Amino acid sequence: MMRVFLLTAIIAFSSPLRAETFLPSASPSLEQRVADLEAYMNNSARGADSANAPIASNIAGPGPASNAWMMTCAALVLFMTLPGLALFYGGLVRAKNVLSVLAQCLGIAGLVTILWWLVGYSLVFSHGSPFIGGFKFAFLRGVDGRPNADYSYWLSQNVFAMYQLMFAIITPALIIGAVAERMKFAAVLVFVGVWMFVVYFPIAHMVWGIDGWMNGVWNPAAKITAIDFAGGTVVHMTSGWSALVLCILLGHRLGFKKEIMAPHSMVLCMVGTGLLWVGWYGFNAGSALAPDGIAANAFMSTTLATAVASFTWAMLEYALRGKPSVLGFCSGAVGGLVVITPACGYVTPSGAVIIGVTAGIVPFFACTKLKSWLGYDDALDTFGVHAVGGTLGAFLTGLLATASVNPNLLLTIAGPANPATVNGLARIVGHTLWLEQLKAIGITIVFAVVGSAIIGAIVRGLIGLRIAPEIERQGLDINQHGEEGYIPS
Repeated sequence: MMRVFLLTAIIAFSSPLRAETFLPSASPSLEQRVADLEAYMNNSARGADSANAPIASNIAGPGPASNAWMMTCAALVLFMTLPGLALFYGGLVRAKNVLSVLAQCLGIAGLVTILWWLVGYSLVFSHGSPFIGGFKFAFLRGVDGRPNADYSYWLSQNVFAMYQLMFAIITPALIIGAVAERMKFAAVLVFVGVWMFVVYFPIAHMVWGIDGWMNGVWNPAAKITAIDFAGGTVVHMTSGWSALVLCILLGHRLGFKKEIMAPHSMVLCMVGTGLLWVGWYGFNAGSALAPDGIAANAFMSTTLATAVASFTWAMLEYALRGKPSVLGFCSGAVGGLVVITPACGYVTPSGAVIIGVTAGIVPFFACTKLKSWLGYDDALDTFGVHAVGGTLGAFLTGLLATASVNPNLLLTIAGPANPATVNGLARIVGHTLWLEQLKAIGITIVFAVVGSAIIGAIVRGLIGLRIAPEIERQGLDINQHGEEGYIPS
């Protein structure tokens, strides 16, 4: 008997989720049980989720479909960085620097994961101030299989944390496209480590945190009622504007505008583009945090905008230069993915097509004309695509978002008011939302530009940003990593 007792105790206490975690305190009625199933199907709150609910739920834990969907989406978003972005950027640099890009993507993935576990997730998604979260979830303490109702009633918080980690990984990885072929590996890691605390964590909390200053959808006390479905401000604007500052601090590559610096493998670039496109469905549709109708709309709008932008960019090349390039198709696709990101869960199919056309035109001229006029060396057009595209997408979201697509934007007339009704967002959708978007755009640019300038100057003073000229001529692969991407037979 003692053996049975000990075995039972070991099983109970070794399980990450004890059985009593999900047992109701009292048996719910048949009506309540049916209502809970309806809530699961509709991705809404159970009766037991309300404050001071007297009876728990028989399905008080996560929803299997939500967890399965979001684990898949998390893998897709990681797929965007490794190998998607790594191959996309890797194909665009010269052969002597291809491994340096892969190493930077891998290094950033490891570093950001450590910071996320340490305190990053907590600073973004725990309660705190309107500008930064607290330390409740430091070391991922308490982040287990139970849902965090601040963000989802049916998704395990550990799955949510891992999904958001993938966003945190790819954001600084985007920056390396602007500084490719000339920045020290150590400087990349130090810059990114500090940048996460100065730029990413605060902006992500302000836009997505439950008490964030600019979280118009979910914070009833938001002062700036902006919206960003999947990361136009949080991901693309922060990385793109920071990339511009950093590439200016680094200066031009040796031989800039004097030597041909063509991509060494458009095949790798094309493969990377395809992987990014596929992974972006996890990025955009996954941001609904459930396999529901909003996710379906984000999936569709992502497809439409991306395909239209890719075609538009290449056709502009065809008209202006006489040849549509594979690089043009790839750049247009990434541009479309960037611009649709903040709007994908809020716009109609026609709105997505409008975004696609605009995404094919504006970043095209930013990459082909603006860079030449201003003379900065943005090696792989991170600023032209991500900063310009992200800013454009955030603004277009204010013009094209509609409550007919996303009920979270509806004005509540009767019953409990949703946060968008309380803070006034629902009243300005379709009218003056673009003004709130401009406020969020301005704040994001200030954080990214000022923060990156200070961090870059400090890193340059302490360890230096740029590799030595002789290393740059020979290549980063052999000198920074002791390897070569291609060994002639």
